[in-house]
Amino acid sequence: MKNLQYIISMTALLLFGAACTKFVAYDPQEDYQITANDYLKTADDFNKMTIGVYSPLQWLYANPVIGDVASDNAVSGGENATDVVGLQQIDDYQVNPNNFYLSEAWKSCYEGINRANYLHENKAKLDFAGKDALIGEVYFLRAYYYFELVRMFGDVPLFVEKRLTASDSRKFARAPKADVYKQIELDLNNAIKDLPAVNTQKGRVTRYAAQALLGKVLLYQNKFDAAAATLETVVNGPFQLVTNFSDIFLQSGENGAESVFEIQYSNISPFYDWSNPGRGQGNLAVQMCGVRNLAGTSPYGQGWSINLPTKELANAYAAGDRRKAVTILDIEAYKTANPAFNISYLVAPYKNTGLYNQKYHPRKGETSGQVELNYLNNYRTIRYADVLLMAAEANNRAATPNDTKAQGYLNRVRERAFGNKLQNITSTGATLRQAIWDERRLELAMEGDRFFDLVRTGLAATKITGFKANKNEVFPIPQQEVDISGLTQNAGY
Repeated sequence: MKNLQYIISMTALLLFGAACTKFVAYDPQEDYQITANDYLKTADDFNKMTIGVYSPLQWLYANPVIGDVASDNAVSGGENATDVVGLQQIDDYQVNPNNFYLSEAWKSCYEGINRANYLHENKAKLDFAGKDALIGEVYFLRAYYYFELVRMFGDVPLFVEKRLTASDSRKFARAPKADVYKQIELDLNNAIKDLPAVNTQKGRVTRYAAQALLGKVLLYQNKFDAAAATLETVVNGPFQLVTNFSDIFLQSGENGAESVFEIQYSNISPFYDWSNPGRGQGNLAVQMCGVRNLAGTSPYGQGWSINLPTKELANAYAAGDRRKAVTILDIEAYKTANPAFNISYLVAPYKNTGLYNQKYHPRKGETSGQVELNYLNNYRTIRYADVLLMAAEANNRAATPNDTKAQGYLNRVRERAFGNKLQNITSTGATLRQAIWDERRLELAMEGDRFFDLVRTGLAATKITGFKANKNEVFPIPQQEVDISGLTQNAGY
């Protein structure tokens, strides 16, 4: 299951060298000697290079954290007021263009795009069985990177024909987000044509993953009829809701029956580089979520007390909703319930809520080497429950709404949450729509979608303290890109 992460790590090291410091200043000869002129001569070369396009997915570890910290689901936490300043800025809506986490997201996505473009421009060099499917993976990944960029920053530079070099520095202005979405749709539709329904290597993209992402992209653009039709294919695919919600987030639940697409992480090849801790193959977000200085004999490992669920999120769960205990760890209640574990911790976190992210909480035995940097937990990028809720919303908001179908999809998720049909939703129209949105919060809490859902549905200003309409729908363009590449800044920053 974890072989892909090891290959990703080795391929990235051998083929791509250091990551670019700015998206317009990447020249292969600056970082390594092997180029397409003496590489990409065999099917194995293409396969290894394709795997290298996956690697920047792992570097986006902070994006799900941002998606909850920027919302009403979580606060930044950390050790004190000077810890994880970039996340505190996002939490407090005092973010500036020099934010570390936003800059890393920008760089990582464009590194992934550059790698994808490299294969795109050289795809005609060789024909072999399975090449179209490999290029389909590349197009999915390029679409994924652009989707992360456009929903975080709005209008962004768009280039797809080749990998950029230093000489291209000021050639690309920010493209309207409508054009970026058009390219994302094109890439995903091209991927869908050639990707297999099932991939024998866990973690690699399938046709269903591309269809699910396309459905999400269409939903973000309010193309509800198209989204409903696209998501229907995934709803009727080979997936099923896992009976026990808690099983999804265990190591044994990775790439399971509910998984449509996961970003793969591993502890196979320990990482030790504190100068760039998010660039290994382990999931740093897991270390961020743990209880600081935790001691005792519990199965939990200690962490940095970042990305703390809010009391308001905890209170949003109704009595009997089994997702609450899986999503939120109340450490004091856990201590009381488990006195034999002798749990203690020395420092209460900044903005302490007493609550921790249970879905991605560090657990003993799931890391190696430099323990903070090598947690193996995959990020569940698209789950079947997410697809059901997106399909429910698309059907409810279609030109000719199908609320019966929307109710059915929504209630499948709720029946799993409560273990019965007593909590099923029978409302229609706008009331049903709000119920679907509320369910997305409860089902996907601490998985990184909440901020973006509030923005796309127009509810952010009413739900998030400090949010300013016509500004905070997007984050600032990293200052380095404004200074070096001459990009315009988002309004208000």
